Amino acid sequence: MSTHSTYDMLRHFADSWGLLAMLVTFLVLVLWPFRPSARSANEAAKTMIFKDDDDGQR
Repeated sequence: MSTHSTYDMLRHFADSWGLLAMLVTFLVLVLWPFRPSARSANEAAKTMIFKDDDDGQR
């Protein structure tokens, strides 16, 4: 097997299955925060910046 044919084989693999793998990974990462079991974590993250809002003030 020559170097050129190895390159062609890897290029074909990257163009087909590599692209599909990147698309699936992207969709999983984008949709992960919207799963129902993440609701409590999202609520905590949403209000985290206000947690210590009045510390030291009277």
